[in-house]
Amino acid sequence: MPNEQRREIDTSKDLSTGERLVTTGRAVVQGVGRGLSSEHEASQGTQYRMDRSEAEAVIGEWPEPQKQLALQLIEKYGPPNEASRTALFWYNNGPWKRTVLSSDSVQHNWPTPHTDFLSQYIDYRVPPQMVGMISQFDGSIIVDRTRGEVLARCDSEAANVLGMNMVHEIVTGKRTDEDARHTSEQSTVAWNLGRSAPYAERLLFDVPEGGTEDLDKSEISGAILQQAAGKAKDIVTGEHTEATDRKSA
Repeated sequence: MPNEQRREIDTSKDLSTGERLVTTGRAVVQGVGRGLSSEHEASQGTQYRMDRSEAEAVIGEWPEPQKQLALQLIEKYGPPNEASRTALFWYNNGPWKRTVLSSDSVQHNWPTPHTDFLSQYIDYRVPPQMVGMISQFDGSIIVDRTRGEVLARCDSEAANVLGMNMVHEIVTGKRTDEDARHTSEQSTVAWNLGRSAPYAERLLFDVPEGGTEDLDKSEISGAILQQAAGKAKDIVTGEHTEATDRKSA
């Protein structure tokens, strides 16, 4: 058996104590400022739109499934707002807060073997105690509690619509995760056969526009007092040790 190399990360020497405090302090000031202004995530990306020729150049050597889906999305929503060599990005397109189409893919075997490469986001609050149910339903649906977003990732927009509709029905108590899986399986086959599949055709609930964030609450004051006392003890202990070492020498 080949030896496996352990990949370890040691951050203990990355920054001095002063640098750590400055870095953290900047983030705290920014967070307080955003909280006071009740700022919601802005869609600055919509201010720019690529030329179609630019987008087609990006996807020129992409795998065929991603390339064909990219052309379909461009026809439906227009050229993306921005791109990297491996992804196209649309903002506020249709019901979606963000759409990200990637040249990379993730293998996924439910409800049938396929690859995931289309990620689409909406603002939606999932109660923390129900996040596990969403994961049990579909591992390619991801809840971002802090940002108040849900991401569906699959190989088509219809599949993502279906997944989001099931999330809503799980959260509202209409379905269990097992029931949602069964409904998704039936709807997937129906949609592919050209039969009626309402859950895969459009989002069947009103999508929130912001206000879904769960920023949690600050509880660090007690930790600051405890750690400050510990730091003072470290200093005293260190000075005592140095003095003892000098006497011993």
